Amino acid sequence: MSSLVTLRVAAIAAMLLLTGCLGKPAGVKPVKDFEVQRYLGTWYEIARLDHSFERGLSNVTAHYSLNNDGNIRVLNKGYDAEEGEWKEAEGLAKFVGDDSTGHLKVSFFGPFYSSYVVFELDHEGYQYAFVSGFNTNYLWLLARSPEVSDDLQAHFVESADRLGFDVDKLIFVEHDRQVQP
Repeated sequence: MSSLVTLRVAAIAAMLLLTGCLGKPAGVKPVKDFEVQRYLGTWYEIARLDHSFERGLSNVTAHYSLNNDGNIRVLNKGYDAEEGEWKEAEGLAKFVGDDSTGHLKVSFFGPFYSSYVVFELDHEGYQYAFVSGFNTNYLWLLARSPEVSDDLQAHFVESADRLGFDVDKLIFVEHDRQVQP
């Protein structure tokens, strides 16, 4: 294979790798009428599927703010009790399509982006959001307060189960009011 063909194949493979993480799980549809100004601010992580970058963390929050260029600054924080310290990660979010659809891409690692799909949202008060990643391994229930009703939790679990997420592996995040950043 010539070096030009090899380079083209490598470029196509890299493009597919990078864009493959911008999809969404089958059946998951991003909300319409998304209003970024109302979404900004602090959200508490109520539930999640486990993954390495939040493993062992409690008191997890995400804070979204608008940058001057219209992109969204993401600041995630969580408490690692084992190490006795706060962990934080700063990222950048951009809309995948138009800014009235709840499908964004988020990067915490340079040019590598992954999907952030808001598939259910309290459009009236922006008090809770159901969010997935590009596949069913990534799932979050976010809320404006560290506690939600049992009805909302049940609705989240039922919706996620119907969409093929492994709800038996959900972690319900502890928010200890004694631990503050």
